Amino acid sequence: MNREAQLLVSIDDMVHVPGGIFTMGSDDHYPEEKPAHKVRVDPFRIDRHAVTNRDFARFVAATGYVTLAEKPVDPADYPGADPALLVPASVVFVPPPGRVDLRNHYNWWQYIPGADWRHPRGPDTSIEGMEDHPVVQVAYEDALAYAQWAGKELPTEAEWEFAAKGGSDGTEFAWGEELVPGGRYMANTWQGEFPWDNQKLDGYEWTAPVGSFPANGYGLYDMIGNVWEWTCDWYQEHGRIQRSCCTLDNPRGGEREASLDARSSGIAIPRRVMKGGSHVCAPNYCRRYRPAARMAQPVDTSTCHVGFRCIVRGSKEDRP
Repeated sequence: MNREAQLLVSIDDMVHVPGGIFTMGSDDHYPEEKPAHKVRVDPFRIDRHAVTNRDFARFVAATGYVTLAEKPVDPADYPGADPALLVPASVVFVPPPGRVDLRNHYNWWQYIPGADWRHPRGPDTSIEGMEDHPVVQVAYEDALAYAQWAGKELPTEAEWEFAAKGGSDGTEFAWGEELVPGGRYMANTWQGEFPWDNQKLDGYEWTAPVGSFPANGYGLYDMIGNVWEWTCDWYQEHGRIQRSCCTLDNPRGGEREASLDARSSGIAIPRRVMKGGSHVCAPNYCRRYRPAARMAQPVDTSTCHVGFRCIVRGSKEDRP
């Protein structure tokens, strides 16, 4: 199947987003979201839901693609690294047995050999029966490779945030001001005390099948919760945006070198923006289950709670 044919098949499950002006970011939550500022994006189409295990398996079967987590690490890329960490591996959430210091994320994140997209929580796990769950354990280059194969692209942060709002630009959540309106769970997030007491009141401990929760105003599923999603933007603080007082047209994030974490004492890895929060976002620790929320993710890092979805820009149907 050629690229044009792939796109014709997959565009049926994409949603037209009209574009427009909206308020990006927030002044009311985490520092990296400030300042809120006006942005305009052009119309585009976006996947109705995150790329699933079924979707990704089709890509791998067609191309023979091997993800970053499935490859041994080149020692030259990480001088001085422990050889035990240079095997095929990925990052997995492992809940501790009780309360821990929330300032140390190593209390619940572990680098596990054999974890990859087929074995999302380690070598003894599988995706059997999880074909409709979002694919995870994909690094940025893996998401980009899929998008290119499908004849699509990864969204910018602005495009993703505009789509996540679902046409609502004045509320904390796309569905209103309450996280659980009337007791109804609107997204797959964490209930209970993070990271050890997962009460699963929304019905899920890990990922949920795509479409398990209500769609937003554009008909998009799981833009909030379930899994974080990659965007194509290099990470930068909103405070570094020039002309933040004025409407920005189709912003494309920062520069690669500026995305490096200045606090990193080891090897500096550039970072992209990921959006949406995940099933391990909790009120007592990570309130990033909102359209404005954002995180910096090193491009070489895959985890059990990060996936992606794709967009198509500039098609005739998307032009005003």
